[in-house]
Amino acid sequence: MKVFITGGTGNIGQYVTLAVVEAGHEAVVLSRSPEKHSSFAKHASFAEKVKLVKGAITDYKLLEDYIKGCDAVIHIALGWGNDPVSMFYNDTAATVNLLMISERAGVEKFIYTSSTAAMGHMRNGMDETAANLPLDLYGSTKSAGEAYVLGFTKYYGNDAGLSSIFGYNAGVKMKRNVIRPGYTYSNPLCPDGSTEPDARFRNIAEAVVNSKTVTLTKHDGTQFISAAEIAQLYLKLIESDKNGEVYLALGNTFTTWEEIAKIALEFYPKSKSEIALNDLGWGSEPYMYNVKKMERDFGLSFDSRQPLREHIRWCVERARKLRQS
Repeated sequence: MKVFITGGTGNIGQYVTLAVVEAGHEAVVLSRSPEKHSSFAKHASFAEKVKLVKGAITDYKLLEDYIKGCDAVIHIALGWGNDPVSMFYNDTAATVNLLMISERAGVEKFIYTSSTAAMGHMRNGMDETAANLPLDLYGSTKSAGEAYVLGFTKYYGNDAGLSSIFGYNAGVKMKRNVIRPGYTYSNPLCPDGSTEPDARFRNIAEAVVNSKTVTLTKHDGTQFISAAEIAQLYLKLIESDKNGEVYLALGNTFTTWEEIAKIALEFYPKSKSEIALNDLGWGSEPYMYNVKKMERDFGLSFDSRQPLREHIRWCVERARKLRQS
């Protein structure tokens, strides 16, 4: 299988690319800044299996050229904007165009990367059947992207001459599915590789290494998942015949940021840091997403605590090297 991957050098994408090629497939990887990841293409697993392409998800002609001949598209890249219109054009519209380009190119399978942010306010026990009630523009554009991916089931009559190409009410053959990641972290796959864009791991590690107070919210945490773990779901889904499905992708254990700070202190025992907790009245019993669907369908269930410890160790080591430089 030949797989086109947007954002394939990013936090999640680097491990999805690795999973795809290690399973014996080829990958065409779209990256906005491949020059920032010069060692990516030199990874031992990627020789002759990965083609790295510089471009954005709004470069529609480029997408048309490189998606031709691909069997599947995995859309991970995020388009961003500071207002509703720019978010729409840079992400939602880009996703819709990518859908159309993929369908016209004869792509058989399409995976869209959404987010738990599409679901909005956390309700304990939420699963894939919960209504999407986004709280911000990021969640809104992800929810809108999901709606287009799942709703693109047929073409209609005469608009833009489509009837002459596809026929009236022609059905879409491309299988389309959605993955909703939660907080996904990663150690870089290569020396100049990516890690999570969120700064909280880095801030905790730097505070610990520099013996500064670590200020956190009491009972704040989530169901962390590593990029290597979530990549397994992408691979299972792209190799399946599923269609029109949504999958939450999180770990099955809840870890607080306070626990993360304590682990960081384990890895740097000479630190004089203290942990200060802001009490906002949050209860000690965590609200959890229900992630049983990916277990039922694919046998995937991730207790991310050991990979999480390894990531915290990496963050502390990075902070230690930064302090010495």
